[in-house]
Amino acid sequence: MARKRASRPRPKTGRALFKGKDWITTEEWADAEIETLLDVAGDLKRKFRAGKPHRHLPDQTIFLMFFDKSTRTRNSFEAGATQLGAHAHFLTADAMQVSHGESPKDTGVILSRYGHAIAIRHDLIPGEGNRYMREVAKWADVPVINMQCDVDHPCQTLADLMTIREKLGRDLRGKKLAVSWAYAPSYAKPLSVPQGLIMLMPRFGMDVVLAHPPEYFLMPETLEAARRNARRAGTTFEVVNDMDAAFEGADVVIPKSWGCLETMGARPEESLRIAKQYTGWICDAPRLGRAKRGALYMHPLPADRGNEVTDEVIDGPQSVVYDEAENRLHTAKAIMALTMADKPVEYRTA
Repeated sequence: MARKRASRPRPKTGRALFKGKDWITTEEWADAEIETLLDVAGDLKRKFRAGKPHRHLPDQTIFLMFFDKSTRTRNSFEAGATQLGAHAHFLTADAMQVSHGESPKDTGVILSRYGHAIAIRHDLIPGEGNRYMREVAKWADVPVINMQCDVDHPCQTLADLMTIREKLGRDLRGKKLAVSWAYAPSYAKPLSVPQGLIMLMPRFGMDVVLAHPPEYFLMPETLEAARRNARRAGTTFEVVNDMDAAFEGADVVIPKSWGCLETMGARPEESLRIAKQYTGWICDAPRLGRAKRGALYMHPLPADRGNEVTDEVIDGPQSVVYDEAENRLHTAKAIMALTMADKPVEYRTA
């Protein structure tokens, strides 16, 4: 008698639109809305790889305002806009009138009359970037997208969540994520990546441990959001000052550098001076061995090789940094498509 084949979950189809909704932090988006973003990102990824056109934004324009340097963010938005049928304008603050003091109001009003969305990266000075974006959004008639600010990097964390689910499955309940500071001598990096991770990941089932030396604490409001989200989701969030303890039994590790909150604005070089006390905070093979067998190593890139991480780890079999970076394209496209399109985006899950 022939064996009965196990039934596979049938793909579902959906239609969604969040036209005009700002993407400034993940905190303003409901779990269900983020699930939709991930579903659309997955669908766009499959279409991209299959060479299927997906021009959800024909003849639209998005303005990309950068107050800081970028590789993955700029190119994911520029390439993504093109693939969606739109055009992205790359703008640097030093070449705009904002460098002469033009107000967020005037910038937001005018750019929203010229196009269909405004995306901003303003991440290096605590207390400035997120506030600036919200002021632009107050006056703009189009969605404002946060490409990284001082508080959150919601494009990166969405791609991180997408990557973790691709590798570990959709149900992350009981999985442990270690978010750790790591040493880097290059420059005082923004706090927004670890802050975004601790706020988002507890909402989707992960138990999160944050590790850092005493001087490298995060913004109090992001820590409170992480604790609140963990309570609501029935997950855990804790802070330790020991990288080894954070890695112990982890399913995913994300060790990266960030600057001292108290010195980032006026004295970023002080962050680098203090960091020299903690050169041992590196992700090497023995430390990764404290995590679960086969644990994922992730990093938003660029990584300071030899300082934050050894080549053996970042180029090793547990590293998924290139898959993670690729997903920046697909999640950026999902954000643009769902907030800018004129009609609902149709999508199909795997």
